[in-house]
Amino acid sequence: MEETGREAVATAVQRVAGMLQRPDQLDKVEQYRRREARKKASVEARLKAAIQSQLDGVRTGLSQLHNALNDVKDIQRSLIDVNKDWRQSINTIESLKDVKDAVVQHSQLAAAVENLKNIFSVPEIVQETQDLIDQGELLQAHRKLMDLECSRDDLMYEQYRMDSKNTRDMNLIDNYFGDMQKLSEELAKQLWMVIQRSLVTVRRDPTLLVSVVRIIEREEKIDRRMLDRKKQTGFIPPGRPKKWKEKMFNVLDRTVTTRIEGTQADTRESDKMWLVRHLEIIRKYVLDDLLVAKNLLDQCFPPHYEIFKRLLSMYHQALSLRMQDLASEDLEANEIVSLLTWVLNTYKSIEMMGNPELAPEVDVNTLQPLLSQEVVDELLSTYMSTLTSNIIGWLRKALETDKKDWLKENEPEADQDGYYQTTLPAIVFQMFEQNLQVATQISEDLKIKVLYLCLQQMSSFLSRYKEEANLYKEEHLRNRQYHLCYVQYMVAIINNCQTFKESIISLKKKYLTPVMEELMTSSHACIDAVLDDVAKEGCASLLDEVFMDLEVKFYYIWHPLFKIVEIVSVSV
Repeated sequence: MEETGREAVATAVQRVAGMLQRPDQLDKVEQYRRREARKKASVEARLKAAIQSQLDGVRTGLSQLHNALNDVKDIQRSLIDVNKDWRQSINTIESLKDVKDAVVQHSQLAAAVENLKNIFSVPEIVQETQDLIDQGELLQAHRKLMDLECSRDDLMYEQYRMDSKNTRDMNLIDNYFGDMQKLSEELAKQLWMVIQRSLVTVRRDPTLLVSVVRIIEREEKIDRRMLDRKKQTGFIPPGRPKKWKEKMFNVLDRTVTTRIEGTQADTRESDKMWLVRHLEIIRKYVLDDLLVAKNLLDQCFPPHYEIFKRLLSMYHQALSLRMQDLASEDLEANEIVSLLTWVLNTYKSIEMMGNPELAPEVDVNTLQPLLSQEVVDELLSTYMSTLTSNIIGWLRKALETDKKDWLKENEPEADQDGYYQTTLPAIVFQMFEQNLQVATQISEDLKIKVLYLCLQQMSSFLSRYKEEANLYKEEHLRNRQYHLCYVQYMVAIINNCQTFKESIISLKKKYLTPVMEELMTSSHACIDAVLDDVAKEGCASLLDEVFMDLEVKFYYIWHPLFKIVEIVSVSV
């Protein structure tokens, strides 16, 4: 406090010194003193208010602590009284043990009396239940089965309460109701048969399917009740929980898988279109089944089953597995195209999952791919490799066919303008066109790759075409009498070069954007250069042919004159 007082005095001295730095400020000393007095009074008032508030809080806290202490003392006295009463009641409880045993025995006897009718008529009820199952009266059969199970479970529960370790009596009860388990299994078989044919049953007899769903719902409720009792008592009857709802979805899943796999025909070895037919059957079956599930089946199941959503997931999973199996087989190029076209395009098109009748429950944008990108890339790689080999073979065969035409004794065909031309350009570009149309159905990227492959192979093909044209010319020059239509076919070869150029330009405009067309300018320029060389060499060979014919003519004209000149020269 002394140090605080000294600091206050020092602060006051500094403030006063700051206020009285000029002589004229002495006149305001009284004004300063009144102002500081008001501030002091204000601070003292706030300090008193704060202290009073703290004192009120402390007074309230002390009062509450005093009340709590009184409550604790009351509770302590009550606990002492309870302890005395409890000690006095121990002897009374022990004396009531016989009464407790009598109550348990009475409960068991009451359960036995209540189920006495069912106990004595178990064989009869079992036979009636079996007859109802055979007659297809599943709801009534399940009702009787539930009565038998209830009687057995109540007896076993009472026995468990009395002596949980007495397995002998428990087994005796279980064996007496042993035929009941066989009935449950037989009823389950009938249920699963209906579930397997649910898409057919819902059209012919939807009430039967509804009955099956009601039975499964009953069993689910019983399962939940038994599991709750197990948490409380530790007892659960034999065969519980049955989990028939879970088994029902497993049966549906196996049915969907079998339906997808069972669409493959047995004529694969002899039918080249087996995959196309197989995929078309799958498309039709899946679309029909989903439409039935959406419009009819969904109304036979409780909403929380979400039966259509589950079936959609099952079909998607089964289709994915089936497509993976097909992709792993040794497929030909046309089969790879069919598979990828179906997986990438048909599956999400309006012909299948994108069908307007399936909307809005089915959103194709949320469907996962049937094949992973790695599998698709592998199939595309195999297809491109096979296509490359096929194109090379096709081009070689087309060139061999064209070479055979060169040896014919009749002139080549003419186009609409009367110009000679062979069928080689039409054959080659028809083949290119077909492959590009197929690639377009799969993806834009594959279309560009196939076009690039065609241009690449076209360049190699034209080099061989140039070589064969030169060999054709050389063979003709060795024996000019051998190729009677040499000139006409050489003209056709030259005209083919122009046709090749126009066809390449047409392909690029049809299947490429202007940007992609510019990127392939180099390959196009290389092809044009080869075609120009073939045309120039062809024209040169035609000129050589003309000059050789003229040389013969000039020889017969000028040779006699040369003889006369020679004779005259000798005479002179």
